[in-house]
Amino acid sequence: MGRKKKGAGEHENHERWLVSYADFITLLFAFFVVMFASSQTDKAKAQAVSDSVKQALEKGGVAAAVREVLGGTVDDVGKGNAMMKGPGGSNPKNIKIPPAPAPITRTDLEELAPSMKYLSKALEDEIKDGKIEVHLEPRGLVVSLKQNTFFPSGEDTIDPATYGIVDKIGSTILSTKNPVRLEGHTDSQPIHTARFASNWELSSARSISMLKLLAKRCHVPEGRLAVAGYADTIPVDTNDTVEGRKHNRRVDIVILSQITARGSDAAEPKKVETTPPSPSSPPQTPKK
Repeated sequence: MGRKKKGAGEHENHERWLVSYADFITLLFAFFVVMFASSQTDKAKAQAVSDSVKQALEKGGVAAAVREVLGGTVDDVGKGNAMMKGPGGSNPKNIKIPPAPAPITRTDLEELAPSMKYLSKALEDEIKDGKIEVHLEPRGLVVSLKQNTFFPSGEDTIDPATYGIVDKIGSTILSTKNPVRLEGHTDSQPIHTARFASNWELSSARSISMLKLLAKRCHVPEGRLAVAGYADTIPVDTNDTVEGRKHNRRVDIVILSQITARGSDAAEPKKVETTPPSPSSPPQTPKK
């Protein structure tokens, strides 16, 4: 039987090999991506590469998705430029760069608004007398206890006359699930006694005393409490005047917002710029 001749409008398909070639290239690309991900010490980036490839294989656009993960850019003609921002570019030593923390908004502090309102009302007289201060900061609700009300000069023993104030603060802490930091602060006048060799020991000891009182008297779980002693490194006023040093001697009870508690750096107090001491100022008697 003779071979059937093709019609004038029929042509042989010489491009079917491209389908197999494209499949091969895709598999080869996926192999190298897996090898790259396996070599990364940054597990988060490796997982991001893996997820991007999986998504891209399902929806298309493999090159663009992986280029975005690697930090590359796309120029005006659509060609990738991954080395400009990826490994070997602006970060030649492959240093792990943590993501920028999300900004804390007013919404993040709404959880502490009822506590702020309660303490402002319950401790209204003490606030007016300057014994304590209550205010919201980006990291949480700060109750600042003044040293001259709660502690004798140079000591870490809490005055029993202030236990009623501590009870109200403790009940507020128990009404939330937020972690709490107890931060001791002193002025810049040096101290050296038989018990405290420096302001560091004194500020830490006052924080610990407040922790023990909140735990034993107010039944606040110790697992929610943390202590810190800052000595004179975080002043809220100048140390060049008697009144300024009085403001700096304090123990801050900080009820952290939930979002701040997840980031340790954000939980740290911020230093307030103050007027530098005047060289001509006469020395003052240390009072802690």
